Amino acid sequence: MSRLFRDVDGGPVCPGGSVVCIGAFDGLHLGHQALVRHAVARAHALGVAAVALSFEPLPREFFAPDAPPPRLMLPRAKVLGLCALGVEATGLLRFNRATASMSPEAFVATVLAGRLRAREVWVGPGFRFGHRRAGDLDALRREGAAHGFFAGEIEPLQLDGERVSSTRIRAALASGDFATAARLLGRPYAIAGHVVPGRRLGRTLGYPTANLRFGGKVPALRGIYATRVHGIAAAPWPAVSSFGTRPTVGGVEPLLEAHLFDFDGDLYGRRIEIEFVARLRDEEKFDDLPALVAQMDRDAAQARRLLAEGRAAGPTDADLSHTAAQRQASA
Repeated sequence: MSRLFRDVDGGPVCPGGSVVCIGAFDGLHLGHQALVRHAVARAHALGVAAVALSFEPLPREFFAPDAPPPRLMLPRAKVLGLCALGVEATGLLRFNRATASMSPEAFVATVLAGRLRAREVWVGPGFRFGHRRAGDLDALRREGAAHGFFAGEIEPLQLDGERVSSTRIRAALASGDFATAARLLGRPYAIAGHVVPGRRLGRTLGYPTANLRFGGKVPALRGIYATRVHGIAAAPWPAVSSFGTRPTVGGVEPLLEAHLFDFDGDLYGRRIEIEFVARLRDEEKFDDLPALVAQMDRDAAQARRLLAEGRAAGPTDADLSHTAAQRQASA
């Protein structure tokens, strides 16, 4: 895993110099990947460290706490994804009032020149930075020249005549268009995390679930879905999943709950990844639990049918016949 740093101030992270790419990197879509890979290639060419620089929370979350934008990816998944792309150090700088008030000049001097010893800095189209977004690429280049680094912008990545963006992916997910989301991401959309204990209500209703929290962030999709769960066995495991606040039972926090078909192992504490395959319906509030269970029965049947149509990507019949002990051994 790449080195992670959070603070604007401090000693040098890369004393020998670095090539830095800056962005929100929410989702790590194909456009983000192009930027990161370019920075990594330049770092290798110069013999210095490759650094990805972002913020947590994202600036738009900080400035609009009552209506934060939906998130595609949690911070841990972002760091792991950047590491997989070859980044040697990742900065998730704490975005707070002090960070928001930094001038472009102070940001360059303190972070890019001071902490990272930048040799090159690469950004995407429309990049802005500093207090009140006063800095742009021209400002970055001016400050870079004063501090001894080059600043450049990569061309926007186009797909189907439109720029690849997190906004397009959010729209695709909201409409259940997972094929388009996957093309923009370069992979199926999935959410990973450690399974946490719930209220165990699903077990009493005949639908035990593996539960993932979304870190207090606003998810980019809500509803009931046909899904595949990775990290359980050699092949993805078919499931039906709910992502929402569970209004029938008085829930508040968004929770991702996956019911794995024909599985009875213990998953608490395990890190799994839930891949979204098809949207079934919106989340609803039912009058009582029997009405909820009846709808869950219909959801499960529909999810099984949809996933069976794509059986090549899911477990075989032999997988589904394993005993609980065999499943645990294969995980």
